[in-house]
Amino acid sequence: MEQNYAYALIFRNHCYGYEVQATAKLFIPNVRFLICENGEIPQDVPNYILTACRCADDTVHCDVEIHLNGAVRCAGTAIHDREACANPDTKNSEVEYRLCRLLYETLQEMTGYTPPWGLLTGIRPVRKVVQLLDDGMALEDAGDFLKNRFLISDEKIQLALDTAKVQYPILPHSKKEIGLYISIPFCPTRCSYCSFVSHSMDSAMQLIPDYITYLCKEIAILGEMIRRHGLHVQSVYIGGGTPTSISAQQLRTVMEAIRTHIDIAGAREYTVEAGRADTITEDKLRVIQEMGATRISVNPQTLQDSVLEAIGRRHSAQQAIDAFLLARELGFDDINMDLIAGLPTDTYEGFADTLERVMTLAPDSITVHTLTLKRAADLYESGSGQHIAAVEQMAARSAQLLPANGYRPYYMYRQKNTVGNLENVGYAREGKENLYNILIMDETQTILGAGCAASTKLVEPNGKITRVHNYKFPYEYINRFEKLMEKKREIEEILQRMA
Repeated sequence: MEQNYAYALIFRNHCYGYEVQATAKLFIPNVRFLICENGEIPQDVPNYILTACRCADDTVHCDVEIHLNGAVRCAGTAIHDREACANPDTKNSEVEYRLCRLLYETLQEMTGYTPPWGLLTGIRPVRKVVQLLDDGMALEDAGDFLKNRFLISDEKIQLALDTAKVQYPILPHSKKEIGLYISIPFCPTRCSYCSFVSHSMDSAMQLIPDYITYLCKEIAILGEMIRRHGLHVQSVYIGGGTPTSISAQQLRTVMEAIRTHIDIAGAREYTVEAGRADTITEDKLRVIQEMGATRISVNPQTLQDSVLEAIGRRHSAQQAIDAFLLARELGFDDINMDLIAGLPTDTYEGFADTLERVMTLAPDSITVHTLTLKRAADLYESGSGQHIAAVEQMAARSAQLLPANGYRPYYMYRQKNTVGNLENVGYAREGKENLYNILIMDETQTILGAGCAASTKLVEPNGKITRVHNYKFPYEYINRFEKLMEKKREIEEILQRMA
């Protein structure tokens, strides 16, 4: 069936389409653009953005023409760059930047909207600060440089600098140190906002025994690799899904396989994402404790019962509080709690109440995510402007209240299609920062992954990153396990090269 488009992006004589589209989406989110790489303006598309480059006399001329809701704007800029003119089909970072900045400033003028992260579209803002620090730039100078180049707001620059200040002393590590990620991709139910690869227990129950058998086999294979290449596991993270969806005995089997096949005695941290309150029991918490994990997450997302019901959770706010208190009673002294700003039916007042109640529990870290809309989501088709303003208030309240109460921002990342172009931030009390979270965002450490939808990230000394992905779905992981293990040869080859 032919799709009718309301918006088009037209690229004429340049190869910067990906970043141009990312810039356009800062102002026109959650729409599907008709992409026209041939430079032709399509018929019957009422709104379009034309970006073009042309060379003349060693000068690159960048032009934008925007037709948006009946308004029209044209703008241009010229860049003297002999190399770009000599190789017009090759990407040139400065030309790409100037074209996107021209588009950004024109859209800003047309819409009256200023994205809080400015022109920055990448998912790792703090990484840019760290790179400048590595180059010898002072922290404040790095902030000024990024603010001026990417037009980032004062509040977001300060957040990036505060996060980098916590991260920087933690980051150095030996190239022989790695992270380990174990995936248990099951949940009691699927939350309405979820875009992760996870599977409800109702549909996946019969797959779990075989899944755990094969997961333990993969853990054993990774253990052999780790020994063979003289690697040292610095952090372990069992995530999902909700790992505590499986039984206490099944959880013990997985954690026993880790302890048997991998030397984790020297690991600095060991996290199990206990997750949802309707899966957390005393038996499971005792297994986690006995098997050596040092950190857990109890993730209510909200403490508003009506919102929990709206997103498809089968537990109450009080159950989440009780699960946290049970973990404390059993002796867990490093507990994270996850919250989400912008959940369906939530309000600023509801989020502020949740934040206050969570702080009363005094967890060791609090992670504040901003809701990310799935591509086809229509949760906020009406009133989206008002909702974005409320979510911005929620994020601002977190950034104000948590540091004032001893929680420092220690890691941060952004995702596509996040409401209001905002960010996800982990806040922690000093000494309770999660190393795995920092390093997975910094992208300077190899992380070996086991299980369905897990990804292995191999970081070579020259900075080259290779990702090797497992199958996304449990039935594929089980039925094609032997073929999946062939991918381990690629991992072996790279580890050998790194050695």
